[in-house]
Amino acid sequence: MKLALIGRIAGALALTLGLAGCIDMTNDIYVTSSTTAKATITSTMGADIYAMVKAGGNEGDDPFCKGEGETLTENADGSGTCVAISEGEFASLKFDDAGSKPTITTQADGTVRIAIPTKDMMGDLGSETDAQTVAMLQQMFEGRFLTIRFGGATIVESNMQPAPDSANYVEIKIPFTELLNGTAKLEPELYAVIRP
Repeated sequence: MKLALIGRIAGALALTLGLAGCIDMTNDIYVTSSTTAKATITSTMGADIYAMVKAGGNEGDDPFCKGEGETLTENADGSGTCVAISEGEFASLKFDDAGSKPTITTQADGTVRIAIPTKDMMGDLGSETDAQTVAMLQQMFEGRFLTIRFGGATIVESNMQPAPDSANYVEIKIPFTELLNGTAKLEPELYAVIRP
């Protein structure tokens, strides 16, 4: 997940005014066998933010959607969608953010357990930020979500909710504003046990 990039974008946006509709992100892991999975990370930036990030990208920076295996789609409304897909053995899946990486393990009964610790997802916006900047950032991220989805042939157990669009998935949709200010009500880890 690219939460570090979101933090950098939020910091840059704090210097600007009137930009709304920042980013939505979905982290999707689908177990394909007892040792393999497919990870798809989809990030969509609103038109105003995407134009600013695109204009500010310098050579050598880590701009939006320039990593290995990432595909950028520039949408008709001016927004940008980045899709990063990695597939294969659990250890080979790419998760480029330093915090909150999922762990995927095969259990003795042949099921697969996917878990993401939530501690590093939480921000502390407001602890060292002035009230005007906090209000501006909350307005920019209002209505934007981080969605985490785990899937496979059979969901055996999870502390997430069944996905509304597929019986083969569980998910959680977390408002970015709650992540930024540290008020999201999350379990210590989000997990699912899946039978491939």
